[in-house]
Amino acid sequence: MAQVIGVISLKGGVGKTSTVVSLGASLAKDFSQRVLIVDANYSAPNLGHHFGLTNPEKTIQDVLSDKTDIKDVIHEHEDSGLHIIPAAMIARKVQDPFALKKKLNQIKKYYDYILIDSSPSLNEEIVSTMAASDQLFVVTTPDTPTLESTMKAIRIARQKSIPITGLILNKVRGKNFETSIEDIEKLTGVPVIAKIRDHDHALEAVAKQHPVTMLKEKSPVSIEYKKLAAAITGKHYSDPRFHAKVADAFRRQPEKQVINRHILYYS
Repeated sequence: MAQVIGVISLKGGVGKTSTVVSLGASLAKDFSQRVLIVDANYSAPNLGHHFGLTNPEKTIQDVLSDKTDIKDVIHEHEDSGLHIIPAAMIARKVQDPFALKKKLNQIKKYYDYILIDSSPSLNEEIVSTMAASDQLFVVTTPDTPTLESTMKAIRIARQKSIPITGLILNKVRGKNFETSIEDIEKLTGVPVIAKIRDHDHALEAVAKQHPVTMLKEKSPVSIEYKKLAAAITGKHYSDPRFHAKVADAFRRQPEKQVINRHILYYS
């Protein structure tokens, strides 16, 4: 049965959808996992755009309203083998926040992982993602306004007793005014499991409607997602970049997110 991972945030623009796309593609392509990604941002969907699915005939809303079978809305990304369930661009309110969980239960046996792209708003939509998930990844950026929203999302998840596996720290620029990983973990009580640099490759991938982990395989953005995918699956991944191997050899101790992934790998 698939592990269902909800990817959440309570602030738009942090890169939540890009995380779902990149991580899902890496799990499927690099680690040969059977992966489904689902757009559960019902009122403002974006997942389909990353694959050129701008106006799908059938969507997750049709499934949740019992107009069609869930198997009939699955699209396959040929290059990676990744499966995708898009949402309708015209907002349709979902009446039952537990309907997604019921529908995904029908197909969990066909996948190793199901990743859900949630709404960035505190409403029934994010409750739908939380209810359907076995664990949660929270995407944040290293700035105070976003971290405040992140802490609110974490509190809600804990109230619903849904395990939070870790934080994905996105759009990191390496500036001294950014909140450090150590301080972020103290504030949230959640380990940082990936640190994604702010890079043009991520924007290029969206423009070209192709996962960054495939479009720019050796980009620092791609490498970090691949390392996270390896930790999730419990499989080995070696950074192919020469300069990274040299840097690791001279580093006194691993970075915090590397240690946290090592713990995730063996959990």
